[in-house]
Order: sequence, then structure tokens, then C-alpha cells
Amino acid sequence: MQAEIIALLIVAAKAIAVYLFIILAIRLFGKKELAQLSVVDLVFILLISNSVQNAMVGQDTTLAGGMAAATGLFVINYLFKFLLRKFPTLAKIIQGKEVMLIYKGKVQERNLESVGFTLQELQESVREHGVKDISEVDLAILEVDGNISVLSENYTNRSTKKIRRTQSSARF
Repeated sequence: MQAEIIALLIVAAKAIAVYLFIILAIRLFGKKELAQLSVVDLVFILLISNSVQNAMVGQDTTLAGGMAAATGLFVINYLFKFLLRKFPTLAKIIQGKEVMLIYKGKVQERNLESVGFTLQELQESVREHGVKDISEVDLAILEVDGNISVLSENYTNRSTKKIRRTQSSARF
């Protein structure tokens, strides 16, 4: 019984090691990969997940082995998110910081190159936000989560969030 528990803890530890490796690899290869998934990127992610499966569970293909790996991943993910909230400096190291791609209609070439975007990819993103041309963009930022925020005076897809008042808040 004790040997089985140790084996499951080893599976969980392997899963945590793979998790940390993947976080590091994504950080090194860029956040562009997170939001701008092409067919090639999707296939890559599927193959990476398949290739690390054996490293996590090894020969233990039992339900308990899979649950041990999943539990390890849930625990390390929770701890990681907690640490990122608690220590903003750590969050900047792990997640990076936002990068300005367009300012007042001008592409920030050096920043665009540093994040590995092409001008065509940037133009596609601008159009996805309802803006016809880069020259119409006031500000475009690659966010830490890999998404691109585009702000423009002529922004056609504006969204507004209405504040709902409850009866108790309406009294005050």
C-alpha cells in the first residue's frame, strides 16, 4: 500500500515537472503562440501534450495514475496562480509585460519584431477588431495573455457593459 502511494506521488511530481517545463517553454518562445493559433500551432500543441503524457504517468496507465497526474497539475496550477497574484514581480517575470504594437497609427517595428509578429498578422488582428487600416488605430497592445487589444476612435465593434442595480444598491 505504501509503495503504491509513493508511486502515485512520483506520478504527480512528474506531472508538476512537465507543467513547469511547459510554462518555461511558452515563456521562452513567446506569448504570441497563446492567442494567435494557426493549424500548425494547434497540431504542435496536440503533439506536445501527447509527447509528455508518458513522461508524466510512465507505465502507470491506471485510473489512479491518471488522477494522480491530474491532481498534481491542479495543485501546481492553483499554487502558481496564487503566487502570481501575491507577487506581481514574479508575475512579470513569468508572464512578461504588455507590448505596444501600434501608437497613433504608426507600427512600432522594434516591438513587433521582438514579439515575433509579422505586419500581416498585425493587420489581420486590427481588422478582427473592426478597424480597416493600421493608420486608424490609436493604440494596439499585445497583452500578457497573448491577445491584442486595439483602440481606435472609429472602433465599430464597441461593447458597453451596463451596470445592473439591485434593489438594495438603489436605496443608497
